[in-house]
Amino acid sequence: MNNNQTNSSVLFLSQFQLCLYSLKKFIMASTVTSRFHESFTKNALRSYLAEFISTFFYVLIVIGSGMSSRKLMPDASLNPTSLVVGAIANAFALSSVLYIEWEVSGGHVNPAVTFAMAVGGHISVPIALFYWVAQLIASVIACLFLKVIVVGMHVPTYTIAEEMTGFGASVLEGTLTFVLVYTIYAARDTRRGRVSSTGTLIIGLITGASVLAAGPFSGGSMNPACAFGSASIAGTFRNQAVYWVGPLVGAAVAGLLYDNVLFPSQNSDENVRV
Repeated sequence: MNNNQTNSSVLFLSQFQLCLYSLKKFIMASTVTSRFHESFTKNALRSYLAEFISTFFYVLIVIGSGMSSRKLMPDASLNPTSLVVGAIANAFALSSVLYIEWEVSGGHVNPAVTFAMAVGGHISVPIALFYWVAQLIASVIACLFLKVIVVGMHVPTYTIAEEMTGFGASVLEGTLTFVLVYTIYAARDTRRGRVSSTGTLIIGLITGASVLAAGPFSGGSMNPACAFGSASIAGTFRNQAVYWVGPLVGAAVAGLLYDNVLFPSQNSDENVRV
């Protein structure tokens, strides 16, 4: 009799554990399905379109300013004026497009920023992937537009100086992206006050300053989409990993550090919401 009771208890526990496991799988599947459906809502689609439009104009202006410098100064790579032109174009362009889409998609315009937001849990992974698709396609189309419109000129790409190694350039790009993303988090943190146009201006200024600091060494991209689009149309992907690995790591570290160490909050999703 005792053996039968023991066997019954073991069987009951086994069935109970199986039920719990099945319930857990069902909940996980439901969560994944729910997040996938959320990525196709009206607001999500508006966000993708906003990211596409803003990234298109940003890349168009940044890469276009590089082509303008080469047109006016054949030795643009040796002329410091071209560096200033690029920095100003980056600052003005980013400030403007962020102001346009700040309330629609959160103002990413950069796969590194999107990656940081996804790692920090501010947006879901499916939405982040669609953001990436919109940003990369927009960058390629912007560079293709310049290639077709400006006949006889090559689309400039981001290159590494002879004094730099690939690892060093990646660290430099990652460090500058860290500064950029950290500034973005601070600018959109509602604990600092209502988000205003001043925040977008500050982000643009730190971007321009970073281009001045890193332009001659690694190009000062800080934006994988911008580097990918120009490389795709130019037909060369040399050192492309530099403009992905460094910025993605730097962006993720900046977001996690801001949210969890320097400015932790019990309700961080409301402070830095996309």
